[in-house]
Amino acid sequence: MPLFFWSLVMGFLITASYLIPLFGQMALIGLTPMLTFVTLSACRHISAGRPMLLTTWLEPLRDRDRRRRLLRLGLAYLFACMAGGFLATLPFLPQMLDVVDANSQLDEAMVMAVMRGPFLAFSAIYILISALFWHAPALMGWHGIRLGQALFFSMVACWRNKWPLLLYGLSWATIFWGMQMIGVLLTGIGLSPAMAQMLMTPLNLFVAAILYCSFYPAYVSVFGNDYGTPEQA
Repeated sequence: MPLFFWSLVMGFLITASYLIPLFGQMALIGLTPMLTFVTLSACRHISAGRPMLLTTWLEPLRDRDRRRRLLRLGLAYLFACMAGGFLATLPFLPQMLDVVDANSQLDEAMVMAVMRGPFLAFSAIYILISALFWHAPALMGWHGIRLGQALFFSMVACWRNKWPLLLYGLSWATIFWGMQMIGVLLTGIGLSPAMAQMLMTPLNLFVAAILYCSFYPAYVSVFGNDYGTPEQA
């Protein structure tokens, strides 16, 4: 239930980020490592049998030095994502400019076709970015490791555990694909898209909560849990 509440909070933050185009998404990306660390700390508290109160959620961020480390990590993550998007888009830029006609009107079908290449390229680049930042929030938040070392250790850990992580990623991709198919099935049997979305919302939040629950075991299975006490988290 605490992670179900957290999935509600995350859903609200994602929705709120779209109220401020571009800058809202950039802010959310920059805060992702900090939010990830809050998630990991919550899982650690729950695993230790401690109740999650409203005031407990922000306890991991009360330490000033920790906040600064995680903020630097967030800025590095934002820069990496922006650089990855630039590198993925650059080879396809002429084709993307060609879809704009003389009247500056966009053909939606052509835009979708042209964007397929940059999307696949960014997906490949993002695998590398994910490996660099996957364990970095916990390494910097709990162990106080410097930014460069945290990224290096995260990359090495992901490489050494590449097959379990691949299975982990494929499993969640299958789950999300199944969720999408359930939504398609609901609309296929005659429900309106709005009704289907309303029915799917609790299920989506529940699955998101399970996803957040999986972050802490994935970290502990690689690095262990011999670092201080939950009260120090």
